[in-house]
Amino acid sequence: MPTGAQLIIGAVLFPIGSALLLALIPERSIKARNSTAIFIAAVTAAMVVMILPEVSGGKIAFVSLLTIFPGLELAFRADPLAILFGIIASVLWVFTVIYSTGYMAHEKNHRRYFVFFLLSLGTTMGIAFSANLFALYLFYELLTVFTYPLVIHSGGKEAQAAGIRYIIYSFTGAAFVLAALVMTYSLTGSLDFAPGGIVAPAAHQAGLWQLIFVCFIIGFGVKAAVMPLHGWLPAAMVAPTPVSALLHAVAVVKSGVFSVLRVMYSVYGTEALSVLNLSLLVIVLVSITILAASIIALRQDVLKRRLAYSTISQLSYIILGAGLLTSLGLAGGLLHLLNHALLKITLFFCAGAIITVTGKEKISELAGVGKQMPLTMLAFTVCSVGMIGLPPTNGLISKLFLMAGSLEVGHPAVIVVLITSALLNAAYFVPIIGIAFFKKGDFVRRRGAEAPLSMLGPIVFLALLCLVVGIKLDLTVPFVQSIAGYLF
Repeated sequence: MPTGAQLIIGAVLFPIGSALLLALIPERSIKARNSTAIFIAAVTAAMVVMILPEVSGGKIAFVSLLTIFPGLELAFRADPLAILFGIIASVLWVFTVIYSTGYMAHEKNHRRYFVFFLLSLGTTMGIAFSANLFALYLFYELLTVFTYPLVIHSGGKEAQAAGIRYIIYSFTGAAFVLAALVMTYSLTGSLDFAPGGIVAPAAHQAGLWQLIFVCFIIGFGVKAAVMPLHGWLPAAMVAPTPVSALLHAVAVVKSGVFSVLRVMYSVYGTEALSVLNLSLLVIVLVSITILAASIIALRQDVLKRRLAYSTISQLSYIILGAGLLTSLGLAGGLLHLLNHALLKITLFFCAGAIITVTGKEKISELAGVGKQMPLTMLAFTVCSVGMIGLPPTNGLISKLFLMAGSLEVGHPAVIVVLITSALLNAAYFVPIIGIAFFKKGDFVRRRGAEAPLSMLGPIVFLALLCLVVGIKLDLTVPFVQSIAGYLF
């Protein structure tokens, strides 16, 4: 059986190398390309899942590919946080590829789409398993390069403008990360990730470490869509819906959030964050994002844009949990990393199915869609309830952990933020459900399945999974609590 180190290398390099081979399949060979893309994604996910027993047994797989000079090397490691993000991204990627085969059936440039789709998969695995800031920065930059062609896939003026905005925001953020990386190395002589962090700030260096932290937050906060660094995300909704799902639920935004978690817990550590008084800065910044993005979402009539602003709000729950600097709060944030991924990818899949079948993109145009596409809208309803944070969905438990963590550290105002956000979530999700199910519309779908089966299958399965994970808490809570304990 392959070792953890071999599996890590495979998870990163196999989809990248296979994507280049996929480019050799002729454009007209759609079935061959679709099945090959699904196979590549499935094998990648299998390799990541196979690392789990080793990590659960307390072993940290490590492999170094290149040492530039002491303290600066291209290396990978699989610790509990890495395996959580790696499994979430790789497994959901399989569903996204399957969904894409149906969604892209009537689109152009299939080959280019799937090549960059798989390149992005390998790059995301590189981010997940990076052993240090140098490797993380390298793959973080590559993710921007490989997702850019997906954002501009349609080739229209709006897509080109969105792509330019995406590049400007992403590379500007990367410049801040690079500056923080250089300063960190100059002060510590290391860029490695370690439980408890590598920062031990002397009193005379406190201001410099605070500046470095701000640079990290600005840099990684771009992809994490922390306000006011979020402007690229709603604009990127011009991309095909499977790409939107990746941007919002799996790859780009989660890579930003994951990187913030790495900085907080594997570079700084809870002790340094407390000494430097950085926790309150994080809590205030993300609390503003949670509420402001929800308010803006209320005004969006285009379904994908409303979901985009919902993402901006919900992502900050994860960073909020980390900012509480308690095991309970961090566990809540990590649970939301998983739960939001499941909920939001399903919501985007539902939106894509509606657009594909009806051609309607605005919420005000969805009257009667619930009766014509009942499975799709039932799945949308389940996941909307989850985003609000109501039982029996998986969205409830993470918010309960966040509330418990806020009480543990004496921040009751955080509970007010979370409750207000839940009410705002209800205010912008419930009307969509009401319009779809209870208003009479003129749309009548053609006979047969309500959506292509390659799209409907992932929608139904993931919606059911959201219910299962919400009811069977032992599937996720103990593992996430063990990750929080490892990081502390």
